[in-house]
Amino acid sequence: MNSVLADTIAAIATAPGAGGIGVVRVSGAACQDIAKHILGACPAPRHAAYLAFRDTDANLIDRGIAIYYVAPHSYTGEDVLELQAHGSTALMQLLLARCLELGARQAEPGEFTRRAYLNDKIDLAQAEAVADVISAATVEAVRSAVRSLSGEFSQRINALLNQLINLRMYIEACLDFPEEEIDFITQGKVAEKLESITQELQSVFSSAKQGNLLSEGMHVVLVGQPNVGKSSLMNQLAGEEIAIVTPIAGTTRDTIKSEIQINGVPLHIVDTAGLRDSADEIEQQGMVRTWRALEKANVALLLVDTSHGITESEKSILARLPAVLPKIWVHNKIDLSQESAKVAELAGETHIYLSAKSGAGLDLLRGHLLKIAGWQPAGEGSYMARTRHLLALKKVEHNLLAAKHLLNQPELVAEELRLAQESLATITGEFTPDDLLGEIFSKFCIGK
Repeated sequence: MNSVLADTIAAIATAPGAGGIGVVRVSGAACQDIAKHILGACPAPRHAAYLAFRDTDANLIDRGIAIYYVAPHSYTGEDVLELQAHGSTALMQLLLARCLELGARQAEPGEFTRRAYLNDKIDLAQAEAVADVISAATVEAVRSAVRSLSGEFSQRINALLNQLINLRMYIEACLDFPEEEIDFITQGKVAEKLESITQELQSVFSSAKQGNLLSEGMHVVLVGQPNVGKSSLMNQLAGEEIAIVTPIAGTTRDTIKSEIQINGVPLHIVDTAGLRDSADEIEQQGMVRTWRALEKANVALLLVDTSHGITESEKSILARLPAVLPKIWVHNKIDLSQESAKVAELAGETHIYLSAKSGAGLDLLRGHLLKIAGWQPAGEGSYMARTRHLLALKKVEHNLLAAKHLLNQPELVAEELRLAQESLATITGEFTPDDLLGEIFSKFCIGK
């Protein structure tokens, strides 16, 4: 056994702060001994026992529920002890300190789940889904994360892996034991099988991309001259008064952020300082932060006052934006110009006419933001996926495409399939460097 896994770890498993119930979780070989010292005896496995929790001098800490799980039938695959007491912060600290006093050490972030992964209770994609379930901000995100946690995403990845492995085994076997006058690439329908694997990969990628969108969301930056209605639009999208709105140009001098959701998709909205020449040092700093926000954006909303339309100032702002950044022209204040809310496509650019004051045309904007994000309403089959999963799937797609172009060189086809297999296996953790594991689990909360 790994020396780290030989340790017994303990942590408070419930969220910080007071609550009706708090849980201290212990995992490792010392669980029975810790239970005997705190409870007087180790409870029967998998049975809830109402017992007194006592300190080193046999003084009562609290009374609560104790549950003992015997390895390998536990979350971590090790002996696990859970102590459920009243959720006082001080009481939880007392109970944790007692466990540490008896030989456990403080668990690191995500260490319980990491042990579950290392003990083959779950694969890496499922382990990551644990954190995604906890952090999910929308109902759709929760459902997507639960699908990944239950193993649906892993099952599709493993099915792809099996197809890759079988095809690779066939090609390598034919290379090792060639038979004269036989075109084993054609006879084995290698091209057809590559195409079938590619189509399934694209289906998995589509579902994973939807889940990634639910997890990561989309960063939307509002940009434009002062007093074109950026703060009003921010408030309309957020559904509350987040930004100060006044007729005075330059009211917003710093970036203001808000998280909203549209049809369950998280959007990170950033209201920025108006872009104009100014001698005001604070306003200048605000504009610097505006450009920094745009560097991280997934889409920019270029606000225009319909009373003057797109002027040279707007065109100079457009010229400074990253060329690859999706952009939407938002013509605001149609309530004053008496125009109708609409979407127009002009010279390959999208123009949306709305009123941030009355809300007219806001649904048109919301719908177009979802379209840019690539959200599909029928995303019920999505899996919560990380950016690293999408990158791995893209690598596999690249390898399969290369293999299709190398069918007259079977040795190179076999190599591309080997690379594809390794990339795909990093998703479930079959081939995963230790430094990547450390990065993944360090982002978990302590006690999970």
